[in-house]
Amino acid sequence: GGGGGQAMIVGTEGRERDGPGTVGAAGGAIRDRDELGQVQRELREMPGGSALIYDQTGASEKRRRRKRNEYPDPAKRAVINEAVCEGCGDCSTKSNCLSVEPLETEFGRKRKINQSTCNKDFSCVKGFCPSFVTVEGGELKRGKPAAKGQADDDFPALPEPVLPSLDVPCSVLVTGIGGTGVVTIGQILAMAGHLEGKGVSVLDMSGLAQKGGPVMSHVKIAQSPDELHASRIGTGSANLVIGCDLVVTASADALGTMSTEGTRAVVNATTAPTAEFVKNPNWRLPGSDLQHDVRATCKEAEFVAAAEVATNLMGDSIATNMFMLGFAYQKGWVPLSGTAIERAIELNGVAVDFNRKSFGWGRLAAVDARGWGGGGGRRGCPRRRG
Repeated sequence: GGGGGQAMIVGTEGRERDGPGTVGAAGGAIRDRDELGQVQRELREMPGGSALIYDQTGASEKRRRRKRNEYPDPAKRAVINEAVCEGCGDCSTKSNCLSVEPLETEFGRKRKINQSTCNKDFSCVKGFCPSFVTVEGGELKRGKPAAKGQADDDFPALPEPVLPSLDVPCSVLVTGIGGTGVVTIGQILAMAGHLEGKGVSVLDMSGLAQKGGPVMSHVKIAQSPDELHASRIGTGSANLVIGCDLVVTASADALGTMSTEGTRAVVNATTAPTAEFVKNPNWRLPGSDLQHDVRATCKEAEFVAAAEVATNLMGDSIATNMFMLGFAYQKGWVPLSGTAIERAIELNGVAVDFNRKSFGWGRLAAVDARGWGGGGGRRGCPRRRG
């Protein structure tokens, strides 16, 4: 800083970051993030200008790097004992984290840690609460195949759907929240179209989306690139909406692309809490109203408890979006072959086996919602049609 001020760096990963090549090595003072309040008070008393740099890898970026084994992934998890939790919300106050979610029980609202989105920040444990338990060295449980002797990827032979015609370009809107792979779904569709020699355009509307922020991917598919003239899906022009998050799908921007004449939608009915829950422990999401808004705007809509089912099947809610793509494909709403989509998943090179299985489970759910949901602790695939 100038005029007698001093630059101070808050090292959010611990003081050990003060090494060669770090910002702290350039002369700024390294302070732990727990000292943030004290640092701000000290800067307030300094004459002249000063700078406070908050240095931390973003939550979504951490998860992205961990999937590639490029970032430390501690063998430790925090869980909440719901029998002890009183739902006070102090864990949310201390952590400001969206992975602390509401859990409705017969004894009232409690809290749970969404292990699929948990960033392993562990600031929630600093809340004044005896219900937290840390587990070291353990792994998350995942569902087992419903049929005896059935392997995880041993799917029954499924009928290939009748693909929609591309006499006119097909517009696909993918909606969801940051950090869950919405952009990846757009990229998979684009690569699959490329493999089939079709014209494809992709426009990702991520804006300032962070972990939990709204994200939309506008995908257009045509027989040839000459038929594509605009990347963004216009008002009432969407042929298919893959709604990976109900709140984003029912937003004004998303609803504006739908029409009762030509839009089909498959929407994740498992609602995720918004940032409002961090500030308001009694927050409620009007889920039924949001579903009504989507139904009233589409020609046909399917609501699937995809996040719940995909997590039970694959052990991680990150499987939800690929599950949704598989569901939409099997319904015959995606103008691309399953072979091309699976090849695109392979070329993407990230969690290939995981994503292919998620895609396969989505296809199976579209054919038989109940026949495979009774075993292994699964709760089936409840869905509603509108």
